[in-house]
Amino acid sequence: MFNRHVSKHLSAYCHGELDGKESRRVSEHLLKCERCRQGYDDIKLAVRLAERLPQVSAPDELWGEIEALLDRQSRAAAARPVSAGFTFGWYKLAAASAAFVVLIAFGSLWFYNYGPVASWPVDAIAGTVKVGSQYITGSGRLAEGEALETDGSSRAKIAVGMIGQVEIDPGSRVRLIDASVTEHRIALDRGRLQATIKAPPRLFFVNTPSAVAVDLGCAYTLEVDDQGNSFLHVTSGFVAFERDGRETVVPIGAMCETRFNIGPGTPYFVTSSALFQDALGKFDFEGGGDLALDVVLAEATDRDTFTLWNLLPRVSVAQRDRVLDRMIALVGLPQGVTRQGIMNLDQSMLDLWAEALDTVWY
Repeated sequence: MFNRHVSKHLSAYCHGELDGKESRRVSEHLLKCERCRQGYDDIKLAVRLAERLPQVSAPDELWGEIEALLDRQSRAAAARPVSAGFTFGWYKLAAASAAFVVLIAFGSLWFYNYGPVASWPVDAIAGTVKVGSQYITGSGRLAEGEALETDGSSRAKIAVGMIGQVEIDPGSRVRLIDASVTEHRIALDRGRLQATIKAPPRLFFVNTPSAVAVDLGCAYTLEVDDQGNSFLHVTSGFVAFERDGRETVVPIGAMCETRFNIGPGTPYFVTSSALFQDALGKFDFEGGGDLALDVVLAEATDRDTFTLWNLLPRVSVAQRDRVLDRMIALVGLPQGVTRQGIMNLDQSMLDLWAEALDTVWY
């Protein structure tokens, strides 16, 4: 799937016009293909900026200037016969005036979100919310470098520039790190948030004490406990958990845990059994070794081969042999993929196998 560019589908994908299977194929391709991702970034950003233009009234003085100009044009036109040239001039004037109004509206919105003192709008959904040094019960703004804190009964909503929103649950602390056009970054020090982002991949980031959540165009819930461990649940699209150069991509319907001073574990679907999830946690973070892996393999279903596929490059050669055996028993090997190729972690074969399992996983 990764050697077939999807450029011709990007506009339809951006507008939600593809069916589920084709949309997933494009999403997965974008994770690997820099060329197509750049094209998608350009389209998506343009769409989102256009969608967020507010409906505002132009300043009174602007209309006065336009009316005066139109009046002068009308008086001049009365002194000569009406011609096609005059009609064209009228439409040019109207178009220029409309464009000027739009430019003013867009410039105002852009300045408040990305200007020299960038800040994002905040609404207190419930209770009293601390924003910087102020306490609000209505609306406010969160500036770069400031923190937003909710107590045990308050909740808040933050508009993420012009690309989405984040809802903050009670007992949380969030800091705005970067509000630039090319990077929207916050830090979740503790608590829980729900993010809904409609933007190009790698434009919105959430720092946590144990990893960085990188948005790939999605919706998700992220929680940080008192020990600095993180818990990610993706409800739409894809999210990448990153730490020290290691990346774990988590798709819709899946979860991933990270541990402070360790980093991301292996992602798994929420439909997996409790025994599977418990054993996976012990294998990832508690030195469970072969005993924990025994339970993971025994409890694995066809859909859990997603987790097993992610385990392949993380385990020892001997353990990889066992993981591969279990995957083959559950779903088999597709044409073009060999056992030796997978044991050697041949990336093209791993990708081909993942593509073949698309309908099993999603």
